Amino acid sequence: MEIINLGQVDGLPPVDWAAVVPKLAAGSAPAPDAMNSRTTWLSTVNEDGSPHVTPVGALWLDDTFWFQTGAGTRKARNVARDPRCSIAVSIRDADVVIEGDSSRVTEPGAVARIAKAWAYNGWPAEPDDSRSGITAPFNAPSQGPPPWNVYRIEPRSAIVVLAAEPGGLTRFRF
Repeated sequence: MEIINLGQVDGLPPVDWAAVVPKLAAGSAPAPDAMNSRTTWLSTVNEDGSPHVTPVGALWLDDTFWFQTGAGTRKARNVARDPRCSIAVSIRDADVVIEGDSSRVTEPGAVARIAKAWAYNGWPAEPDDSRSGITAPFNAPSQGPPPWNVYRIEPRSAIVVLAAEPGGLTRFRF
């Protein structure tokens, strides 16, 4: 892993990636009195090259983000055409942006595992009859009807900004 301390000129230490990962895995939320909440934002590339940014229900599992969406959504069409994307989230004491390439996951074991993780976190997802997508009693109306496709983002880099002392701004290349 390459570590680039973007805050070095300001005398800030590099961020410790090993301290960030457990907070991502735990679904850590910002402090209760924080100005922002735990919304995860997915950015994809529209056909004309402009950005498309939308909130998603994403999970950090196995050192990567996973998200789901309906086949007809703009984000699904965008990543089918151009897999480059990023996920941004605020966690306890930090803001994190992961950049990488997304790919649709259809392997039944992986789909079942991420569905179980979503269910554990409060959204009762389960594999659909084909075992290559997921279903649940509810989802955001913008996702369209089930089944929904599951995607995994292969991280290429991350930027972490610490909001707690001593502060820090670091880029990680994986």
